[in-house]
Amino acid sequence: MKDSTRQPHDPYASLRIPSYRWFILSTFTMTLAAQIQGVVVAWQIYDVTHDPLSLGLIGLAEALPYVGVALFAGHVADRQNRRRVSLVSLALLVFCSASLLALSLAGAGQGRTGFHGVLPYYAVIFLSGIARSFLQPARQALGAELVPRELYPNAVAWRSSTWQTGAVAGPALGGLLYGFTSPATAYAVDATLMVVALVSFATIAYVPRATRKAEGSVGESLRTGIRFVLREPVLLGAMTLDLFSVLLGGAEALLPVFADQILKVGPQGLGVLRAAPAAGATLMSIYLAHRRPFRHAGRALLNAVALFALCIIGFGVSRSFGVSLTLLAISGMADNVSVVVRSTLLQVLTPEHLLGRVSSVNAIFIGSSNELGAFESGVAARLLGTVTSVVLGGVASLSVVGLVAAKIPSLRRLGAIERVPESA
Repeated sequence: MKDSTRQPHDPYASLRIPSYRWFILSTFTMTLAAQIQGVVVAWQIYDVTHDPLSLGLIGLAEALPYVGVALFAGHVADRQNRRRVSLVSLALLVFCSASLLALSLAGAGQGRTGFHGVLPYYAVIFLSGIARSFLQPARQALGAELVPRELYPNAVAWRSSTWQTGAVAGPALGGLLYGFTSPATAYAVDATLMVVALVSFATIAYVPRATRKAEGSVGESLRTGIRFVLREPVLLGAMTLDLFSVLLGGAEALLPVFADQILKVGPQGLGVLRAAPAAGATLMSIYLAHRRPFRHAGRALLNAVALFALCIIGFGVSRSFGVSLTLLAISGMADNVSVVVRSTLLQVLTPEHLLGRVSSVNAIFIGSSNELGAFESGVAARLLGTVTSVVLGGVASLSVVGLVAAKIPSLRRLGAIERVPESA
């Protein structure tokens, strides 16, 4: 007898919600702008300093404020209007983009060598880290309110696909604009896209749901979010996997060095290299949006992170531009599986009134790992050499997969992600 209750899978279900479409448009344009900005800033700073450590300091300049206020930002996201918090954060990011444009037009860094020539750029990056810290938990929690819980896996897949599409086009566009026009032109495009992201988000029809009274002090409120994550071993294991895979196995910060000294492809090639992981992730995210959720989510997560680490090791020893691109693209595919599984776990396992705080804990684990990984990569490259640091980082990341699989068997045995927590 057929199961008449089983509904056909609709791959576009979340996109049929108008407010979620505006949310997706804002996410796409902001991602596109941020990726253009990342390529141009990295190449400008490396062009002045010719030091891999200066690339690592870009990550540190953004990670320090991000981590410093992330937990408080999560508390704000759960206690204030999430749309308002997101809009203020986006407005600050628009200001940062405009500041980089102004610095470029003023010729900041020209004629000066070493770190003194790029200090104004680090200052702007520091400010953007504060804005991003407040935006991340507020926007993620708001996005979860725009769709029914049964559509979370589909919504996460499309959000990831949108982000990855911007992350494909952004670096390539940034490299082309830098190589064939000027940094000022690239920053002008960046600022324009940030304005579109702000306007799109402002168009979202959002009615805040009733919020709970704060549990005691701000400190107690923040500890509530941390305790929840520590009591959920599957969620904690997924966050730990993602944190260390990016922290130890990230090679993105050193791509200017590979483009300049190893593969010798210039800023245009740098843009293509930066786009390759996102291109692979986009293909994977579109595939995931059209298929049903994983039946063995834990196994898929562990295998994906292991494949990511192997690709990073291969990239480190490659001397072929084509092989390097292929490995980066495959690493992006693997990383996207990890992102979708972890993001779905976070939204399905977390009660709605804790989403902001748990998202901020996730932001410390994940959101800052790219930047801290960039700093780690820069320091390791200075001490060990660029290639050695990337290869050893991939090996270390692979080891973390084995440790997490051994220490958290509940994650290894995780099946389909179906449980929805009580709202209480």
